[in-house]
Amino acid sequence: MRPLYDDGRIRCDDEGLFIGRYYPWGAQRIPYRRIRAAAPFDLGILRGRLRIWGSTDLTHWYNLDGARPRKTTGIDLDLGRHVHPCITPDGPAEVLRLIEAHSPKAT
Repeated sequence: MRPLYDDGRIRCDDEGLFIGRYYPWGAQRIPYRRIRAAAPFDLGILRGRLRIWGSTDLTHWYNLDGARPRKTTGIDLDLGRHVHPCITPDGPAEVLRLIEAHSPKAT
């Protein structure tokens, strides 16, 4: 499937979102239909900016992204589970647009 967005860590295609290096052993694929909400947030000292990978609060999980300290915006993905994947794509507005276009549940 041809990617609609790909920055090397986050990839979107017609079916869903691919999060590279989500787990220590691999990636996670999330179909758009599973995304209940996608909310942008400002990265800050207490909200992920210095978090290269993993979680500090056991609710928000960040994939491996060594460039995160230089980024300003993240996206919180609500999948209806306790743990929310939090991603920091190079083009957050484009990823949000694609999620919204492909998932009627996303806000």
